[in-house]
Amino acid sequence: MTYDVHIIGGGLAGSEAAWQLARRGFKVRLSEMRGTGERSPAHQTDGLAELVCSNSFRSDDDEKNAVGLLHHEMRQCDSLIMAAAAKAQVPAGSALAVDRDVFSAEVEARLSELPNLTIVRERIDTLPESGLTIVATGPLTAEALAGSIGQATGADSLAFFDAIAPIVYRETIDMDVCWMASRWDKGETKDYINCPMNKEQYLAFHRGLIEGEKTAFKEWEASTPYFDGCMPIEVMAERGLDTLRFGPMKPVGLDNPHWATPEHPNGRWPYAVVQLRQDNKLGTLWNMVGFQTKLKHAEQVRLFRTIPGLEKAEFARLGGLHRNTFLNSPVLLDRQMRLKSASHVRFAGQITGCEGYVESSAVGLMTGLMTAAELAGREWQAPPRTTAMGALLSHITGDAEAESYQPMNVNFGLFPPLHDVKKKQRKEAYTARAKEDIVPWINGLAPAA
Repeated sequence: MTYDVHIIGGGLAGSEAAWQLARRGFKVRLSEMRGTGERSPAHQTDGLAELVCSNSFRSDDDEKNAVGLLHHEMRQCDSLIMAAAAKAQVPAGSALAVDRDVFSAEVEARLSELPNLTIVRERIDTLPESGLTIVATGPLTAEALAGSIGQATGADSLAFFDAIAPIVYRETIDMDVCWMASRWDKGETKDYINCPMNKEQYLAFHRGLIEGEKTAFKEWEASTPYFDGCMPIEVMAERGLDTLRFGPMKPVGLDNPHWATPEHPNGRWPYAVVQLRQDNKLGTLWNMVGFQTKLKHAEQVRLFRTIPGLEKAEFARLGGLHRNTFLNSPVLLDRQMRLKSASHVRFAGQITGCEGYVESSAVGLMTGLMTAAELAGREWQAPPRTTAMGALLSHITGDAEAESYQPMNVNFGLFPPLHDVKKKQRKEAYTARAKEDIVPWINGLAPAA
């Protein structure tokens, strides 16, 4: 089958872009390297849209949370990623978390049903010289294609490290020590497993993180910075004795019922807490929240089994580390995500410098819509900058400082400010404005079949 658009990369962004284009009647070729016998260092399956780090799409609150607002806007645009997430959802309080396998299978099944979409398992080593192309190869672009991109841009890609958190088998967690609760239990179900530490245990664990044997860097990797949203826990520990207690191990709002007394019938807050979040629908796998790490595997097993309640823990996956690359998009891409030096090539997803599953998917969605407009001979109208999608797109394509450009999650700091609204009411005001402003933009989109 001849095609109108060639999409390289079957991750979240590539899958979403393919969905938006094929649903509007355009013929799409979706090329994915996995399935040819090759995988990136972080992938474990050949499934499309595999989630390689956390299984969480973060907060689903669309009233006062920027990423929750982004969820809302994507749903209004018939997002495949958000529809698959709804089908694969597992309990996670106010967050949207999914069963990874169910999610990936749903994305692939929905794409496979589209008659004008061809999924090809092949490795693409060079940027096509002609024809509309979307490059959505993610932060782990294969070396040959990355070299081709480097030649086309005339600039080196930036790089940072992303770390993966371990996953524990639920049946190996000691619930006589741990307990189920969400912080403050504010109208939420008790969705998290909590492992309590007293001061002595915390100090020993903190020392173990700092002294533990870590994965050695190669010489060329030594100056690569971490992205703060995926900071390895041992690197956080090095920043100060209490950094973890004000971060992923924060105990505030978590009363331990095992420590109940007549004076405190609900229990007392531990000195520190390790939280685990459900990772699959069956509830058999639990993710150690915020425990991305570059500790060596044997060291992880030894140290993490010192956590109260995890003394006999068995791990379905241990933490890991991989190198991510991204473009200096404000310099290299135009306002429609096109490579300035080769306008037939667009980029989408994390390779553009957005960070997070949802943000990557949203950029894929917008890139698909841009390409659909170009194919139809229609003028592309960007979403208003007051919306989550518009703010994210503006950041990537020009609002950010090129010299200091770094991966960014969507946040209200990217939105045009509302100085005339009281600080406590601004989040609600940002979301209310965005929801109003997105409607005419969505109504102006070419409809999907």
